[in-house]
Amino acid sequence: MAEVNLDTVVTGFEQIDPNTVLVSFAIIILAVILSKIVAFFLTKFSEMTWRYRLHFKTIIPLSKVLIYSLAIYYIFASIFALSFNQLVLLSGLIGAAIGIGLRNLFENIAAGIIIVMEKTYHVGDRIEMGDYYGEVKDIGLRATRLVTPNDELVLAPNNLVFTQCVASGNSGSSEMMAMLDIYIENDSDVDLAMKILREAVVTSRFVYISPTRPVVILLNDYPFYKGLKARAYVNDLRDEFVFRSDVTRRTWNEFYKKGIKPPKAHIVNYGNAAE
Repeated sequence: MAEVNLDTVVTGFEQIDPNTVLVSFAIIILAVILSKIVAFFLTKFSEMTWRYRLHFKTIIPLSKVLIYSLAIYYIFASIFALSFNQLVLLSGLIGAAIGIGLRNLFENIAAGIIIVMEKTYHVGDRIEMGDYYGEVKDIGLRATRLVTPNDELVLAPNNLVFTQCVASGNSGSSEMMAMLDIYIENDSDVDLAMKILREAVVTSRFVYISPTRPVVILLNDYPFYKGLKARAYVNDLRDEFVFRSDVTRRTWNEFYKKGIKPPKAHIVNYGNAAE
């Protein structure tokens, strides 16, 4: 087995001067700017083609990985002109850095690459990852940007995919199932209530209905009230909460006209019960 001459490797690294480092930083900055420009135009184009919006957004993280990989390869191969032995030594230094204290950073980068390559989730998906829930706006090498229902921007570390379950509400599709619950008095006309709720769902301008995306109305019986659950799909996952609000508002407007009321509060007097 050939032995690595450490003196030769170190001598090779001595050729790296400040100008080489500055050029390398300039290439990295250009790669970042180029990735942002590509992401900007892909996002704009995806919004213009609604049907294929999520397909185009899926390309964004892939383009970032490609641009950064080409930039790093060019720096090592052309700017630093590293030989095979130098690359081996560099790999060892990176391994040492991971062991010293950068393990989380490299875990996030590795997880980001895995997310993109295995398509764990896509840009535009509604996902729940750990304690976070929202729409995926961007998949970076270190973190995933989520916009929550409260319009808050959350940076979720990519390495959560190694330790937490990830649930996707649409898995790359523009349609997504949205569920809502409505509770009524126990003695209400259940058949009429279910009919009203179904009518409100199927006439919503946000709903998407097909043979594989049906509207389902379920009835649950509780001790002091009855619960109605509607399961339907929205045409655009971004309309999930607007759809729920629209259906709930129109359902209750019709309920009040037909005399269907919400359940009354039942307060248990534990003091008297103890007696």
